[in-house]
Amino acid sequence: MRKIINKKEKNIHTKILKSKYKKAAAALSFILFGSLLFAGCANNTALTSQNNNYNSEKKVVTIGYLPITHSLAVLKEKELLEKNNSDIQIKLQRFSSWTDLMDALNAGRIDGASVLIELAMNAKSNGIDLTAAALGHRDGNVVVVSKDIESARDLKGKTLAIPSIQSSQNILINEMLEKNGLTKEDVKIIQMPPAEMPFSLASGAISGYCVAEPYGAVSVSKGFGRVLSTSDELWNNSLCCALVFNRNITDNRKTADELIKNYYRASEELESGESAETAEKFLGQESSVIDESMQWINFRNLTISKEEYDALCEKLIKYKINENPPSYESFIYNP
Repeated sequence: MRKIINKKEKNIHTKILKSKYKKAAAALSFILFGSLLFAGCANNTALTSQNNNYNSEKKVVTIGYLPITHSLAVLKEKELLEKNNSDIQIKLQRFSSWTDLMDALNAGRIDGASVLIELAMNAKSNGIDLTAAALGHRDGNVVVVSKDIESARDLKGKTLAIPSIQSSQNILINEMLEKNGLTKEDVKIIQMPPAEMPFSLASGAISGYCVAEPYGAVSVSKGFGRVLSTSDELWNNSLCCALVFNRNITDNRKTADELIKNYYRASEELESGESAETAEKFLGQESSVIDESMQWINFRNLTISKEEYDALCEKLIKYKINENPPSYESFIYNP
């Protein structure tokens, strides 16, 4: 009889523990998702107000972006053009996923985008007439893992998230695995929208991820993730996001040249100390997250050199991400 009672007590105790765990996990999920959602909604309200003020007498160029530090140069350029009363005005269109952004770019619903350069290269390989004008940033990618992961070798059999197969983050994960005697067959790599990655790490759905900032810094600053590797450690002078135009812009060289000139000016202002302020204004993240994120990125020399581009193409072919990347001459804007 006592054994039966003990068994019942054990079952009850187990159910209570499970219930507590589920409630704690649900609470964490709610808090994290709520904070990210609130930040996004607040930022959308401010952005909508700014976009509603565009002047119909000016040349309005619609640029798509995701709320990441890699897009700060084009966000800053919008302010710069307005400050200088330019004949060109940028209308920003925010997206929550790369898939939605690329659908709009490929269909010509937006004129350009701050986007993963590999996605634009893949579109070019498939007949979409896109042109890359400049890089979005230098460095600015980190591999973030849960606290129980001590080295890359501990990731064997684990699940890792990247924003897209066509991404520098995919290359960085492959480089990290290779340096530690592993291959992509030793882990499970999944695609996930950047904003969902911190929550997925906190809930235990994934063991790590590589993504554009500030979503690596979210996990680090909240205390449930740590940096395993930075992009400069894995691939020096790596290319990631770029300012890309479709033919709506490149067919008008005067407009394209003016946009690129002011884009470089905006990057210089970011590098001179305005990056954190711009990030807080447009990305809607806490200052602690932005401060952490700004340690890993810079906006110096955003021109795309042939040497760096060819190195990128070699890695795309090596890891079978894009076996027929476009040539430098056919894809990179020549002013």
